[in-house]
Amino acid sequence: MSQRSDQETGSCPGAAAPGQQQKNQKPQRISAKMKTRVVQRVMRGESLELLAREFGTSVAKVSQWRDEFIQAGEEAMKKDRGSDEKDRKIANLEQKLGETTMDYELLQDKVRRLEQKRPLARRKSKK
Repeated sequence: MSQRSDQETGSCPGAAAPGQQQKNQKPQRISAKMKTRVVQRVMRGESLELLAREFGTSVAKVSQWRDEFIQAGEEAMKKDRGSDEKDRKIANLEQKLGETTMDYELLQDKVRRLEQKRPLARRKSKK
């Protein structure tokens, strides 16, 4: 008969009714996936109070999840796809600048040695 009454009332089997949760029980950890589902239900217009009761948490927590979800979405929208391309170009240009600076310094050293009529660094033979 308890199964039938659960179906008739629309409550989830295994979910504690309000006020029936034991005091010794720790609150369940709710996964990110479940939090997302709760937030989606809130966004569709379901009551914060009912969802908080269903998942054994506070209205403030559900509201906080909703706010975090919206903020994360805003941050994702701000991210510009072109910024990834810009970052790659900047890294490439920095690498080229470093190589060019090294070449310039080596050439300066060679010019200085030639002007002082000092021999250039010896090279190893290719043999």
